[in-house]
Amino acid sequence: MDGNGRWAKKRFLPRFFGHKAGVDALIRIIDACADRGIRYLTVFAFSSENWKRPADEVSGLMGLVLVAQAKYMQKMVGNGVRVVIAGDREAVSDRLRKAWNDVEEATKSNHRLTLTVAFNYGGRWDMVQACRRAVADGLKPEQIDEEALSRYMAMGHAPDPDLFIRTGGEVRISNFLLWQAAYSELLFTDCLWPDFGEAELDAALAAYAGRERRFGALNMGAAAHPA
Repeated sequence: MDGNGRWAKKRFLPRFFGHKAGVDALIRIIDACADRGIRYLTVFAFSSENWKRPADEVSGLMGLVLVAQAKYMQKMVGNGVRVVIAGDREAVSDRLRKAWNDVEEATKSNHRLTLTVAFNYGGRWDMVQACRRAVADGLKPEQIDEEALSRYMAMGHAPDPDLFIRTGGEVRISNFLLWQAAYSELLFTDCLWPDFGEAELDAALAAYAGRERRFGALNMGAAAHPA
């Protein structure tokens, strides 16, 4: 969800207002995805590299998470949205961990849409922690394969993503879902995240629908009838 700071700068506002507008955009997209029958939505809220940002911005983001949890938890419960937090929880405050635990517990029985919020997450961290957990559980080297390791990933509760959308104009993955996005369709848009709404979502879904997913195999129709 990239572009919050630039959205605020264009309006001569502090960056925090961009992050607040980003939360509002997220709520709109959660509703839109649920209405369209999408079962899994994963958002990158805070990367393990974001700690390098100014301390006041990081502090503001942490506070914004608490405000959003208090404001929207009952909405998630009522709308059938299950919330899961994926990421390293050790570096955040006890208060934030409790907020996460509360929203996960309150929504654990919901099945309409699973919203995974990646917070203090990094794809490389995810692989390392999965390996460590597998070893701690006593798995032998010959027992560790792709299927086994996937179960230990922070996203083990969800299927691999079909469509990977990055807003804000940057054209890179930035250490997000490196394992899970191996065969995801990638879509990059210049739209800043606070401006990303239903029209942009539908355009992304239409672009995805027009792509051919072969997962490394040949298009047998094209092979049989070469141009």
